[in-house]
Amino acid sequence: MTSTTMKEPAVTVMMKEGGKMKNITDGCRVALTNRVILRRFPSLPSPTGRFSCKLRLSMLLLTVWGALLAGSGAAWADPGGGERLLARYPVLKAELDKNPFGAPIHLDSTETSRSVVVDMYGVFPHPFAVIKEALRNPPNWCDITSLHINVKACTTAKSGDQWYVTIYNGRKYYQPPSDAYPLKLKFNLASDTADYLNINMSADQGPLHTKDHRINLEAAPLDNDKTFVHFSYTYSYGPMAKMAIKSYFATIGRDKVGFSVVAGKGGRYYYVGGVRGAVERNTVRYYLAVETFVDTLKYPAGERLEKRLSRWYDLTSRYPRQLKEMDKAEYLATKRREHGNMITLQKGNLSSEQDSEGAASGRIRASLAAGEAAAQTNAGQTPAQTLPGQRVAAD
Repeated sequence: MTSTTMKEPAVTVMMKEGGKMKNITDGCRVALTNRVILRRFPSLPSPTGRFSCKLRLSMLLLTVWGALLAGSGAAWADPGGGERLLARYPVLKAELDKNPFGAPIHLDSTETSRSVVVDMYGVFPHPFAVIKEALRNPPNWCDITSLHINVKACTTAKSGDQWYVTIYNGRKYYQPPSDAYPLKLKFNLASDTADYLNINMSADQGPLHTKDHRINLEAAPLDNDKTFVHFSYTYSYGPMAKMAIKSYFATIGRDKVGFSVVAGKGGRYYYVGGVRGAVERNTVRYYLAVETFVDTLKYPAGERLEKRLSRWYDLTSRYPRQLKEMDKAEYLATKRREHGNMITLQKGNLSSEQDSEGAASGRIRASLAAGEAAAQTNAGQTPAQTLPGQRVAAD
């Protein structure tokens, strides 16, 4: 067997030192083998020279790694986020003052062939400091998300420095967490300053083969002890999810609609349906849950659960065409039972999370039956009612 020796390329890295550019890796060589960089020092045979080259490379790696981390942190913190968010307020103020919601709320949504994004902006009648203190704490998000009619439980956990919020999604009727689909979200406090809050939650995979779930909340102070809030929700889906949810919205979920009004055939206008309508409904439910949580902090801790449940139901009942699924007595009874399950689950009874693939498929079907999954088609469009001031969007 004949062996050949490949010449290893020298690495040259210039850094500024004493006002002049200097090659700090002079004499060092590297070879790329199986995607692993091997450091070699053939031109510096002496112990002193060999150590000097290795030290220079080590310092270089540490410097570059530190710069990457610093750059990543700076981008994540978004130092101009507060100004950027508040710049939206005067643009949206007229619509916040008068809109179909009957409240200071503005909703935008967009849909592509494989993703949906919904953005909500609103004004909370609470000081920014109250909003920040309430929402920066990950466990509070379980009290928020569990108000949603399709959320059966929620738990939080911390691994190292990383917080996780797991939301168990299922049918609108009562279900134990073991029959629901767990969506494990990374919780990141992207920015937490005196005048800006930015929270990100993300999961790579979700129910029904959906992926790239992203929940984001931003807040910044306004005058008169009010707070401007931006809440967004997005996810994407592949061909398998597209086929399944297309079937659902062509049959069982054909009458479910969102909030945006779109132009249809014959010059008529309709509430948007399909996946876009579903994500709009979910986003509004979560937004109202955040508002409810903050509104009910004024009550004693022992009274807050009942106050939250009643308040959230009353807020969502303002939009019966989109959000009403059951009467209030049934909702309250269901949520009381599910809250007990959630407490047990959070305390450590996590056996319900150890489900088989077959059970996961059952949860997906249950999620479909609940009608809050994604879809591609807008089957079963419903004519829009009179919405003064509503902006018409094109599909």
